[in-house]
Amino acid sequence: MKEIRKKARELMKGYCRVCPVCDGRACAGEVPGMGGIGTGSAFRNNIAALAEVTLNMRLLHDVCDPDPSVKILGLDLSLPVLAAPIGGISFNMGGGIEEHEYVDAVLGGCKEMGTIGCTGDGVPEFLYKSAFEGLAKMNGYGIPFIKPWEGDELDEKIGMAAKSKPPVFGMDIDAAGLITLRLMGRPVSPKSVKELTAIVEKIHKLGAKFILKGVMDPDEARLAADAGVDAIVVSNHGGRVLDHTPGTAEVLPAVVEAVKNKLTIIVDGGIRDGFDVLKVMAMGADCAMIGRPFCTAAIGGSREGVVKYLESIMGQLKQAMVLTGCRDMASVGQHILYNY
Repeated sequence: MKEIRKKARELMKGYCRVCPVCDGRACAGEVPGMGGIGTGSAFRNNIAALAEVTLNMRLLHDVCDPDPSVKILGLDLSLPVLAAPIGGISFNMGGGIEEHEYVDAVLGGCKEMGTIGCTGDGVPEFLYKSAFEGLAKMNGYGIPFIKPWEGDELDEKIGMAAKSKPPVFGMDIDAAGLITLRLMGRPVSPKSVKELTAIVEKIHKLGAKFILKGVMDPDEARLAADAGVDAIVVSNHGGRVLDHTPGTAEVLPAVVEAVKNKLTIIVDGGIRDGFDVLKVMAMGADCAMIGRPFCTAAIGGSREGVVKYLESIMGQLKQAMVLTGCRDMASVGQHILYNY
């Protein structure tokens, strides 16, 4: 991973410093780039909120070889980690590799490690074309995320993605405030519950599940459940769309209380290693989603870099499970958190 990070630092020079701790301090306001919007506080809050959650060490047990596998949305995963949908390698991360190379690295590396990667969407055209072509190469094994477009573009892109027959579709509703897209003549917007319900029904008719990414409020989580979504991602878009939002770990408990057992709860924002993964699982999430570190891994090491990063996550997660007495993910709960 040291070599992968070193190469990524060279390729992303001017866009990302590949800091020892990816906490949004050095890159505040650097959008495009890897930073958080404005003051960068939303990005930093993700890191700070998760750091406040601490683990109970428990060693009077017989757990030696824990099983971190999970089943979510009909998918059997070797560990509860998804690669977040990210696009725009050329203008957000320095263009050290081509868009299609990034997509292939993430989707291929995730599959090799027994989990699944997501693809991004956006403008210009090569962004979503690279995503859909990558999905086709993987025979649909990936999760295409499509932005909340206005007009016909949403249906057109659902149709493009559907050709590969992915098992799950996603929408990053947290991209609804991207004014740059509207200025480019490609507007995105929030969706009413009625509109969202219609989108979900369309995806279900394709035989797929639907994830709504960008839920930061328990009331909106309930509305998502009412609309029939299969999963939500508690996410503030990595702190890249609205300044001064709380960290996702701050709002996760209320969301869990509101919709646990009604839909699958995924969370992203500041998750960096296997210990963070165990924390959010103990807080009630069903799965974690990770963004920026996959950029570093894919840009610095291609598919092998993604595999190496996931191997490190797997090792840390198993270590943390042994040290907290968790035999499998079903045995993970609030009891392994200190003063929670």
